[in-house]
Amino acid sequence: MAELDKVLLDLVKPMVEDKDSLEVRIMPSADDKEVLLHVYAKNDDIARLIGRKGSMASALRQVMSVASHTEDKKVTIKFEQI
Repeated sequence: MAELDKVLLDLVKPMVEDKDSLEVRIMPSADDKEVLLHVYAKNDDIARLIGRKGSMASALRQVMSVASHTEDKKVTIKFEQI
C-alpha cells in the first residue's frame, strides 16, 4: 500500500519556501474508498500550491489520482493555511 501522504509531501515540498511549516495529514473519511488529504502550509505557500486558476492544484490532484489507482481509492486534496 502506497503511503499517499508521503507521496504528496514529496511532490509539494520543492514548491514551498517554508518547508518546516509544511504538513500533509490523512483525515478520516466516511467512505472506505476515499482518502482525504489535507495540506497545511503558510498563506504564501498555499497560494503557490494552488496556482493561477487552480492549475497547480488540479495537476497535483491528477498525479495523486494516478498514485491511488492501484488501491482503487479516490483521493481528495484540501489546502489549508496555518
